Amino acid sequence: MRTDFALLSAQVAGGVATVTIDNPPINVITLPLYRELMQVIEEIQNDPELSVAVFKSANPDFFLAHFDVEAILQFPIDGDAERSAELNPFHLMCERLRNMDKVTIAQIEGRVGGGGSELVASMDMRFGVTGQTIVNQMEVPLGILPGGSGTQRLPRLVGRGRAMEIILGGEDLDAETAERWGYLNRIYPASEIDGAVNNLAQRIARFPRPAVRLAKASVNAAELPLGQGLSEEAYLFARLLRTDEAQQAMGKFMAIGGQTREGEMRVADLVDELTRNDE
Repeated sequence: MRTDFALLSAQVAGGVATVTIDNPPINVITLPLYRELMQVIEEIQNDPELSVAVFKSANPDFFLAHFDVEAILQFPIDGDAERSAELNPFHLMCERLRNMDKVTIAQIEGRVGGGGSELVASMDMRFGVTGQTIVNQMEVPLGILPGGSGTQRLPRLVGRGRAMEIILGGEDLDAETAERWGYLNRIYPASEIDGAVNNLAQRIARFPRPAVRLAKASVNAAELPLGQGLSEEAYLFARLLRTDEAQQAMGKFMAIGGQTREGEMRVADLVDELTRNDE
């Protein structure tokens, strides 16, 4: 994948792409950064060798701020507002993150707000720093609303009432509350988050790639009516069962102690041993 960007950097190792945002002083989503984010997300989506993408910031105080207000003030306002049958480019970028067959992880060490919060809400997992990560949706106090998928994504993440509080209150949501509400998967001390996120990303990248990709697709199907979701889950399971990767992995699992008392007492370590045997 392409790695030569001006306002972010991208490195690839072991099936994991790490994207580091660096747009001083506060990582506002300026139009140039917006274009680079769209480009790098498309690069990640199209790279068949990737399993995981981690997004982080070079600035420990700011992960990704809101969209550039000066740019918003230049948006056209002539005539009446009209509904469009097509998603706008920002929505398409968010949906690309949600639907791509790679696992997307946000490592949020500082503040994230506005469009930055909407972008990470579209990712598969979000991790923060104890006493340091802050979430803020500041659009309503500015007379607008979160128009980059926030009013749709946040209720699915934290529930309707809490989404209303975040969107209408315009207050800072601290790391501990964000974790308790489900916005963040987990929070770590600042000295531990880099290692924790990297270990998880590398662990997922060692698993059979078809299983990672179709498991994400199956979880996404949870937004369908339950019967349809269950049908999709059964279909994707049947597809994976027919792959060489599944047959080989299950055989190895049994060979190294799976379904024994000793093995099942340490099943997470057993799985780790199984995947390391593939290296």
